[in-house]
Amino acid sequence: MTVLAGAPVGGAETFFITLSGALAQTGHTVCSVLKPNKLRQTALEEEGIGYATAPFASPFDWTTPRVLRKAAEKFHPEIILAFAGRAAKAVPKGPYKVVGRLGGYYNLANFRHCDHLVCNSPDVLRHVIVQGWQESRATLIPNFASVPDAPPARRSDFDTPDSAPLALALGRLHPNKGLDVLIRAAARIPPLYVWIAGDGDERRKLEQLAHGLNIADRVRFLGWRSDRGALYGAADICVYPSREEPFGNIVVEAWSSGIPLVTTHTPGPAWLARDHEDALLVPVDDVTALAQAIEELLESPALGEELAAAGERRVATEFSRSAVIGRYAELFRALTG
Repeated sequence: MTVLAGAPVGGAETFFITLSGALAQTGHTVCSVLKPNKLRQTALEEEGIGYATAPFASPFDWTTPRVLRKAAEKFHPEIILAFAGRAAKAVPKGPYKVVGRLGGYYNLANFRHCDHLVCNSPDVLRHVIVQGWQESRATLIPNFASVPDAPPARRSDFDTPDSAPLALALGRLHPNKGLDVLIRAAARIPPLYVWIAGDGDERRKLEQLAHGLNIADRVRFLGWRSDRGALYGAADICVYPSREEPFGNIVVEAWSSGIPLVTTHTPGPAWLARDHEDALLVPVDDVTALAQAIEELLESPALGEELAAAGERRVATEFSRSAVIGRYAELFRALTG
């Protein structure tokens, strides 16, 4: 049983659907409990996964534990996989193993009754061990790439010339994502258009920044999108300028989509990517370095092709669905005997 409280949008929330569906498709019997969200509920239905919804409110929420208990009594899970802190905290004790999945630097107080933790990067694993968690009760399992095939999006739909160089950025519009750095870098590259696919509280500030730099005519805010494959197919490069990123789903997504990537030396991407082998890496918050890396790819299509091909090989050998689901299955067998 997979459990998610979750924000309306976000990478962890997207991976909840991706992982739940992959487990179901590879022979596991799966059900879910989640906070009401029409898009995620529809996605579970399309995967044939039964689910219940719960408010996951706090501090006086008596409904969520009752929903979880009833779902567990009906489904008899061997494993409950809880995505992040609120979900892990809400899961009641029972005749099953509780596995907390961490994709960030969460407070371990919410995971104290978990039997095991899954960390999606070495830095998250380091974080939980430093906080006192037993190393033998934590496992590193990265995320895998899952980008549905789709024809490239039509640039004309977003008022973007077919001949213009196009950079794509995806993610929550949050200060940690460093999208303001990308906009400042784009101001130094006059031909460059930028598509930003995501939503969040920073949107107004980012729009104001683009206007202030006189490049609003080259920056498109697409909102939260479910057609990532079409967006990757339409762009020339992917830019992931995060200030803090424990893993970095966009790295493996860009690789699986065959698009060259520029990202930053933040823990997740710096662990995943190898500079000038499968991506270009630049310092965090360095507008000049980011602009230079983007220009390097625009001026050398051959380099971009080499990086993209190397990234596709990394996905095939290290971050494929079969490889990652195999590691989850191995862990589940070990926990259940």
